[in-house]
Amino acid sequence: MQVYLVGGAVRDEQLGIPHQERDWCVVGASPDELLAEGYRQVGKDFPVFLHPESGEEYALARTERKTAPGYHGFAFDFSPDVSIEDDLLRRDLTINAIAKDADGNLVDPYGGVRDIEQRVLRHVSDAFSEDPVRVLRIAKFAARFHHLGFTIAPETLALMQRMVADGEVDALVPDRVWKETEDALRGSNVRVFFEVLRECGALRVLLPELEALFGVPQPEQWHPEIDTGVHVLMVLDQAEALSEDLEVRFAALTHDLGKGTTPRSELPSHRGHEIRGCKLIRRVAERLPVPKASRDLALLVAELHTHCHRALELRPRTVLKVLEKTDAFRRPRRFEQFLLTCEADARGRKGLEKRLYPQADFFRSARAAAAAVDAGAIASEHENSKIPAAIRRARKNAVAEFCRSA
Repeated sequence: MQVYLVGGAVRDEQLGIPHQERDWCVVGASPDELLAEGYRQVGKDFPVFLHPESGEEYALARTERKTAPGYHGFAFDFSPDVSIEDDLLRRDLTINAIAKDADGNLVDPYGGVRDIEQRVLRHVSDAFSEDPVRVLRIAKFAARFHHLGFTIAPETLALMQRMVADGEVDALVPDRVWKETEDALRGSNVRVFFEVLRECGALRVLLPELEALFGVPQPEQWHPEIDTGVHVLMVLDQAEALSEDLEVRFAALTHDLGKGTTPRSELPSHRGHEIRGCKLIRRVAERLPVPKASRDLALLVAELHTHCHRALELRPRTVLKVLEKTDAFRRPRRFEQFLLTCEADARGRKGLEKRLYPQADFFRSARAAAAAVDAGAIASEHENSKIPAAIRRARKNAVAEFCRSA
């Protein structure tokens, strides 16, 4: 029995990146042998074992054969005859197909170290095309390692494009699409993930609502970048800089979906895109398992971001309406997420990335003024049925007083 360190731990070690998890590959052993050593078996498709002391994952070396469309359709061979080279051959990228033996020697049959040095993401073999999840994973790796100068090998991008054309990506299940998308949204250089999906053609299959924004013009007066798709990626950049929250980044990604359905005769104006965008966000959230918190913030931003941008022009009753719709008094954290996303939208424009956004502080102060109303005192002075209206009246007056002094 031989044990090898494999996967991301070896790759990151070569890149000088700290790694938190280690995966191991076992060659020349059977499940019964590992169980006899005290390992605990987990996993259904093929045997994976947890080390009795470290809890780290040990997988038997295996090969796989495509048996059906999608990423579930595989038959596995994990007999003791499978070599480490056989196991590495089934992996997605050469940089992930490096192993290290017990003496610290690298096993690199497919040029992974060379590709790390040259900063190239390259598929190991044509078996790459048998698993459509790998299209998403390559996009995610391209984003994760963008700061190190990694690019996708032309032949790998061409293979991804063929996979899309052959309908492999259509077989992806919603749970897996969202999992990879969520991982990308939580990471760095998020825009690269969506750029890669667009370049290989997968974006129009997985997120057609986002794909529809590219090439759609906006008024140059407000959007020097003009193209709506370009604008959304710029907003995503700003959201990434402002917040690590998944909710903020998802709302930034989807805030202008309605502009993809603007009638051509009305372009470059986008009257009513806010409500149309809400409909599309609901469609995305019905198709993919988007968390409720992310969906709800996205809906608020889509509907109300133009109100937030016009904060200094709004009537007090409209300011209060925004505060109420965003549930700003009971959910101050989400209200702050709303303001951050609106700020990202305002800055996600060519040449305006450093612009100030006083509208956010205006709304913060308006909320503070309204929240200072003594609801308890008002409740003690009114019948139960009249309390809500009385509190709202007092808040409206507080907001109006703030607006006069602002």
